[in-house]
Amino acid sequence: MTQANHLSALLPLLTDLTQELPDAERFRRLLEGLRAVLPCDATALLRLEGDDLLPVAINGLSPDTLGRRFKVAEHPRLAELLATQGPVRFAADSPLPDPYDGLVEGLQGHLPVHDCMGCALRIEGRPWGLFTVDALDTARFSEGDLELIAAFAGLAAASVAAASRIHRLAQQAEVAREQMTHAMQEGPRAARRLSGQSAAHRQLVREIDLAGPADLCVLIQGETGVGKELVARALHAASSRAGKPMISINCAALPDALVESELFGHVKGAFTGATADRRGKFELASGGTLFLDEVGELPLATQAKLLRALQEGQVQRLGSDREHYVDVRLIAATNRDLADDVRRGTMRADFYHRLSVFPLHVPPLRARGRDVLTIGGFFLEEARARHRLGGLRLDPSAQAALLAYQWPGNVRELEHTLGRAVIRALSEHESRPRILSLRAVDLGLTVSEPATTPTAAPHSMPATLSMPDSGSLREAVSAFEAHLIRTALEQHDYQWAGAARALKMDRANLVRLAKRLGFQPRSSGASGR
Repeated sequence: MTQANHLSALLPLLTDLTQELPDAERFRRLLEGLRAVLPCDATALLRLEGDDLLPVAINGLSPDTLGRRFKVAEHPRLAELLATQGPVRFAADSPLPDPYDGLVEGLQGHLPVHDCMGCALRIEGRPWGLFTVDALDTARFSEGDLELIAAFAGLAAASVAAASRIHRLAQQAEVAREQMTHAMQEGPRAARRLSGQSAAHRQLVREIDLAGPADLCVLIQGETGVGKELVARALHAASSRAGKPMISINCAALPDALVESELFGHVKGAFTGATADRRGKFELASGGTLFLDEVGELPLATQAKLLRALQEGQVQRLGSDREHYVDVRLIAATNRDLADDVRRGTMRADFYHRLSVFPLHVPPLRARGRDVLTIGGFFLEEARARHRLGGLRLDPSAQAALLAYQWPGNVRELEHTLGRAVIRALSEHESRPRILSLRAVDLGLTVSEPATTPTAAPHSMPATLSMPDSGSLREAVSAFEAHLIRTALEQHDYQWAGAARALKMDRANLVRLAKRLGFQPRSSGASGR
């Protein structure tokens, strides 16, 4: 083949360097270009993973070759290619066994004496893999072809490097979209930070300072609404991964059928609706932190796959037989007693112990004393800006009421209570005041609730439960059921799964009961979950 023909065969490959192509298509074109400039009977491109070489594209070899893993230590020809700088041509009578013996298409039995060449591919000085060319004619290649092989190796390495850069850019864009979506869902919440001066809060901060840089799995435990996600963010910010992404996922908000796809990703056609390859949260968080909220809601089968991902750093997308290596620091959170779940068989013991390398307990608001006023001040300032007030303050009676209340819904309940109080107080003014003062009566904290567990709050009775005008017992019961549902939803940020657990009901049954009662929850970022 003339030099002009060589150039015309390679031009499409140069164009491919700027194209976003699936890896399989990019590598297939590479081998077609190689066979065009150097006619042969079989060629293959193999990627190095650990101590194995994995075929990523083949031409002239049997299809099952793509499913094989060639251990370098067991194949001396491949080992020599990897160890050599530049191309290698093996003598036709070389005694070294050929890894493709029995795999060349159209050839029955053992691979006879033949001509064989290959070259390692190096990206940024590190071995990426290699390619091989085989011809059944013992005199097909010449020493001059080694220069052609070396030139093609440079082009192939550039193509692989371009694909890697495109993948990195695509992953960075996907991570950015994920973080932007998360930030938009949270709105003002994204700027929130841990605050307080109590002894319980200072102890929590000390534990965050210890656990943050340690890069261990952390299990954050605490009642609903105590701010476990804020603790997770603080751990990430205190770690060496602070400059990398933190990806969050609420396990309670995902249907069982989608949990594995969200965590591990999927390939096109893996299930109905999978129209394209998609990275999972593990791959998106690689190099950074993955935060699993409500981790106790994960199905047992998913727990087993997560355990393997944590132990070996490998994930496998649904519908794929290829493993992806990830480097993820896991932080999990729960308001459940996971040790009790282990005893009941709803959580794997090995998964629980893998999660709780560094258990961290977030104290409830009622154990933090005057921190309730400090945290309340943050929410009041948010409300002041939202309602365009010149000032917003608590009068002495409101401060006393906040300090006396038990806060079964913790910080989340405090936020909602103050938000409602501002609306009540504004409704009593004909014109918008420059400075609005909240009183105890605006807070509506007339019931002393000595709740000591996260599940006690939804069962608290209203201050008074009177019979309706009709005198119907059924209507009174329905009204009380609606009160319990409303209270549970408010305390669990309008998440049906959390409210159902607190009420010790099946989630679907709770939703049906609420619909029967004609109860419509307030719209919320978490409503419907």
